Amino acid sequence: MASWTSSEFLYEEVKPPGIHFLERFKRSGKLSFKQYQGMVFVLTFIAYIAFHATRKPNSIVKGTLSEQPTGHSKGAKNGGWAPFDGPDGTALLGQIDLAFLSVYAVGMFVAGHLGDRLDLRTFLTIGMVGTGVCTAMFGFAFWANIHSFYYFLAIQTLAGWFQSIGWPCVVAVLGNWFDKKRRGVIMGIWSAHTSIGNIIGSLIATGLLKFGWGWSFVGPALLITFLGIVVYLFLPVNPPAVEAERDGTEVDSTMRLGDTITESFLSSRMISTGFDRRAVGFLAAWKIPGVAPFAFCLFFTKLVSYTFLYWLPFYVSQTEIGGEHLSQETSGNLSTLFDVGGVVGGILAGYFSDQLDGRAITAGGFIYLTIPALFLYRIYGHVSMTINIILMFVAGLFVNGPYALITTAVAADLGTHKSLKGNARALATVTAIIDGTGSVGAAIGPVLTGYIAAVSWDAVFYMLMTAALISGLLLTTLIIGEVKTLLYGSSEEDEVDAASASRPPIDVLI
Repeated sequence: MASWTSSEFLYEEVKPPGIHFLERFKRSGKLSFKQYQGMVFVLTFIAYIAFHATRKPNSIVKGTLSEQPTGHSKGAKNGGWAPFDGPDGTALLGQIDLAFLSVYAVGMFVAGHLGDRLDLRTFLTIGMVGTGVCTAMFGFAFWANIHSFYYFLAIQTLAGWFQSIGWPCVVAVLGNWFDKKRRGVIMGIWSAHTSIGNIIGSLIATGLLKFGWGWSFVGPALLITFLGIVVYLFLPVNPPAVEAERDGTEVDSTMRLGDTITESFLSSRMISTGFDRRAVGFLAAWKIPGVAPFAFCLFFTKLVSYTFLYWLPFYVSQTEIGGEHLSQETSGNLSTLFDVGGVVGGILAGYFSDQLDGRAITAGGFIYLTIPALFLYRIYGHVSMTINIILMFVAGLFVNGPYALITTAVAADLGTHKSLKGNARALATVTAIIDGTGSVGAAIGPVLTGYIAAVSWDAVFYMLMTAALISGLLLTTLIIGEVKTLLYGSSEEDEVDAASASRPPIDVLI
């Protein structure tokens, strides 16, 4: 059985028990490479749907928790929930979001570093089951009549750590199975899990809210726990772990030395040419061309996206649309249209980036279009329900399009960059750097909104538009480089190849 072991690794990759079970029903006794690809696509897709579904209850119940009591005792279902039912309720909810996202951001760097050294299947399962437990514990406060702010703070802090495990793992696994040529479209479709997870989480949370806000957390908690067990039983981490050989001679960019290797994953020549399986260090990953600009770009892009993730249902419920206020349940359901737009945006961004062969051009274009989209939604979103739906969809398309592209196809491209000279153990680390940096912005946006919204929602939208502008400007150098490539045919990667030919590869041990 193929395995990846060395002094750098703390595990031996083995075939999942569910794969052994499926092979019993195959005449050949083995699954094909395409079947494994399909399995990886589906399992990582539903895994991250579950992660995002568990994040939505917080935004759905914000209005319920912060509702001012009306003759009822604190803690009553229709009178808010102490300590969030006071005048500083939105600020306290913002602090809980900050705790979650801060730990999530820091944990992302740690999880990415560990993800390139641990069994991704087991590590991902731990993240999913741990997230389920924490989500359920938050809802448990409803039945246990818990009103301590520090209880909620502690639960969300722990949840942030378990959630941080998910993203580096799923991107690394997917990158192990799909080549770069089709990565934009494939990952554009795959990135829909973020928006679909938000939609499913919103629908579950709002559907169960009428039984008590605690149920809004228990539903998604059970979903992610069950799917975590499925992932452990069936997820094939990489081709060698399941002895899968690629059909034909198609090359996977995640496993090649520059452009010199044309054999399949399990070719003996790959080993003889010096293919390096050692994990790439944190500082070395930052040196990969393009990592820093995209990481800081995502800081501001994710600030915008997560502000909508955590505050859009509350904003809708507080805003008159067509002359009337919507209920908490209706506001939660309506907010899912932002994520529907995000699904379309992620797919379009992936498609255009493949056609143009320009990740930065595509991301920058979407980001700049985010600014007028946000402006129009704030100014005209209240006019009528129809206009609100259209503008919310458009805003979701442009906000989540570049976010999805950068965290998937861009991260996978950079995790297999030619400057690594064939090192295949950088995907989780690079993914963690990019998304971890973005998650710092994600932590800042919602907590700032908690304070600024108490003064003016106009100020919140100006903050978001400014963040989008800075995000686009950070890609300027990369956009210029890609435009030159389109016009003159030379590329930065060719320059990297020429420069790196005379020097050793990036030090993987840094």
